[in-house]
Amino acid sequence: MLDQLRSAGFRYAMVSNSDNVGAAPSAAIADWFAASGAPLAMEVCRRTAADRKGGHLAVRRADGQLVLREKAQTASEDADAFADVDRHRYFNTNTLWLDLDQLAAVLDRTGGVLGLPLIRNEKHVDPTDPGSPRVVQIETAMGSAIEVFEGATAIEVPRSRFRPVKTTDDLLLLRSDVFELTDEAELRPIADPLPLVTLGDHYTTLAAFESRFPHGVPSLRRATSLTVEGDWTFGQDVRVVDDAVLSTTSGARPVPDGATVGPDGVG
Repeated sequence: MLDQLRSAGFRYAMVSNSDNVGAAPSAAIADWFAASGAPLAMEVCRRTAADRKGGHLAVRRADGQLVLREKAQTASEDADAFADVDRHRYFNTNTLWLDLDQLAAVLDRTGGVLGLPLIRNEKHVDPTDPGSPRVVQIETAMGSAIEVFEGATAIEVPRSRFRPVKTTDDLLLLRSDVFELTDEAELRPIADPLPLVTLGDHYTTLAAFESRFPHGVPSLRRATSLTVEGDWTFGQDVRVVDDAVLSTTSGARPVPDGATVGPDGVG
């Protein structure tokens, strides 16, 4: 693919995780990257307390090279420093800009293997079944490529360029009316701050989530938060307001069509 892109005359590429719906092409960043002469640039955002468990950008003391450090690669005695968002101020958005000519040169030199650090993660063999056997998953982080390229750099971007969908909580928010799609095919939030969504165990998998929102997700424009503790299936045209809570149930319960959900439950 790299050869095909270069043969077609492409010099630069932006790559991103598919779950980051905030990532989008940017003429301004592309212009900056081309002018920088760097082989690779990583988009980063300022860390907050909510990001203390995620990987962050660091500087290797031995040579001053930028590196990406994940929690799974951190010694237990360094856990507090890892979580210090003032000491390590930037996290990786997993959006990278690449100079394809310099990438080709590095791959030629390394025999096609970048030699990214390995990460050891323990998971269940069936992620939908917590009772399934635990296994060791070996993976690499694409952002760790920053340490392979001498002269690699980073650029701080607004949080709007990082909007990952990792859980069904994120998915509900994204599908709701607190976002609008612009003519430039970018998702724009129309609420600030965004409501906090917390779904219970009945919504963990995508199939379970879809089955409980057969008519689409409720309106969240007037909501501050939504906490769903029980097994609720939502009808059409449901509105959520203020700090809404749907409590624990003894079985499946419906939220009727046209209902309003608030601090006291279904109204």
